[in-house]
Amino acid sequence: MTASERRSLPAYPYHHLLGTRWSDNDMYGHVNNVVYYSYFDTAVNAFLIRSGVLDPHGADVIGLVVETGCQYFAPLSFPEALTAGLGVERLGRSSVRYHIGIFREGEDAPAAQGHFVHVYVDCGTRRPVELPAGLRRALEGVLLT
Repeated sequence: MTASERRSLPAYPYHHLLGTRWSDNDMYGHVNNVVYYSYFDTAVNAFLIRSGVLDPHGADVIGLVVETGCQYFAPLSFPEALTAGLGVERLGRSSVRYHIGIFREGEDAPAAQGHFVHVYVDCGTRRPVELPAGLRRALEGVLLT
């Protein structure tokens, strides 16, 4: 995705509130690049938990991250209120590709945006499995158009 293809906040079907933390800043005074991946992970898992399709402590099927990527457009720093916009770009048989934007409070243009791919596997064997029906329904509810 190129900078000209940035998604605005209203384009995302799910929004999750975040805040920068003191420890997010690096020695240059802005949020370190690796922290954005934590924001992505938090937004995805909060959505799954709130949708009732993720039990982090007792699931038979789990999503493993197999790919991530991020583009940075504007620096963020502590203290700032943020919103993560989340949508699903692609649903496969056993995988899902999320698109996430990170937005400064009150702004519709992303400070960063990226993707996050989960492959769902059996918790014991770690072999790919078909997305459970409830999970697929929840993900279909946030498909990007």
